[in-house]
Amino acid sequence: MNDDRSQFYALYLVRFAEGFGFIALITLLPYYINELDPSATSIFGVTVGAGFVIGMYTTGFTLAQTIAVIPLSWAGDRFDKRSVLLALLGVGAVAYALFPQVDSSLSFILLRGLQGVAVTGVSLMSLSLVGQLADHGTRANYIGKANAASFAASIVGSLSAGAIYEALGFGPIFAAVVALTTLAWLVALRYLPRDETRVSGFPFSDLALNRRILTITSFRFQYAFAVTLVRTWVPIYAGVAAASGGLAYGALAVSLTVVAEKFTNMCCQPFTGRLSDAYGRAPFVFAGGGAYGVVALAIPFSPAIGSALGLPNALPVLGPLTPAFLPLVALSGLLGVADSFREPASMALFADAGTEDGGVASSFGIRELVWRPGSVAAPLLGGWLMTEVSMASVFYVGGAFAITGVGAFLAILLRLHGRRALAEW
Repeated sequence: MNDDRSQFYALYLVRFAEGFGFIALITLLPYYINELDPSATSIFGVTVGAGFVIGMYTTGFTLAQTIAVIPLSWAGDRFDKRSVLLALLGVGAVAYALFPQVDSSLSFILLRGLQGVAVTGVSLMSLSLVGQLADHGTRANYIGKANAASFAASIVGSLSAGAIYEALGFGPIFAAVVALTTLAWLVALRYLPRDETRVSGFPFSDLALNRRILTITSFRFQYAFAVTLVRTWVPIYAGVAAASGGLAYGALAVSLTVVAEKFTNMCCQPFTGRLSDAYGRAPFVFAGGGAYGVVALAIPFSPAIGSALGLPNALPVLGPLTPAFLPLVALSGLLGVADSFREPASMALFADAGTEDGGVASSFGIRELVWRPGSVAAPLLGGWLMTEVSMASVFYVGGAFAITGVGAFLAILLRLHGRRALAEW
């Protein structure tokens, strides 16, 4: 492992900038829904359903990510990961600078697509470089620290986005995102050395048949639906009007529901990453994924829990709320704890396979690609469930995907790798 810690710190700052911009958009999503009026959207004179447009606010982002994964991963292995990273940070800065000019659902969806290319590329290159710099015995720990930096940004971004929006509108929020992204670009340019590794050919073809990767994808494919639905709809549930099935909380209260998950995840990941390095990857993937599904199923019961416990209808600073607020924040925090066990272990499995078989960026690219069907389809499914069935059904379906995902993972793990595989991986 390279002992120059400044390289890791530079990558942590890159992850911080990426997380800050991403969560700012997630936090502001319900307010874009309110301001852009999805029900009034038309294409070539044909009115498009509100559920579809709401889904496209996220699917436009994830669809662009899906298209970008393979070429960006190939470029990272074939050329200099540092140069690719710098270019993508520049693309991200341009996208965020344009968001205050959005005046329609179509322009918002297009900019979300540009943001998606930047976010997925920065994530792939930064995680590939972390995995490449760290050795096997510390890899999950360093990945956990990199993720913790991203979650720290999520906390700061979520809180500041909500507060600044209520006071000043959209513009100053994106000015801060552009400034932070530019700083990350300068630090990466200064402290990251040129990447001398080169992988010829097309590593996807070999890694796609790797038995370890095939096994973990049995879980990850389904889990993508779970996380996309739950993570996207927690702030929507908290912020949209009661007529749409939401709790109609203010921006700061919505921010706190998002922050709870990020904070617990940030605090736990470096520790759970060390545990994964010491005791194996598979048990943490199984336990974390299953727990996430159980907590997701409980989210629609937040109002009932709050009423049963006699929780207050108002809090200092936050003002009028409902008894559901504190249970929702607590459950969101538990989602972060559950996912902190799963994420560094899952990432380390892909990094292990990539560094051993050649093509760490392509290995992370496969990881991203497996996630894409769920991340593209789930928002459309969630938009339909929210408008045609109920808000609660979004979380029931999301929790079910997580539970069936860990069930499939365990069955395939035991069938193909033996009864001790759960403990040995």
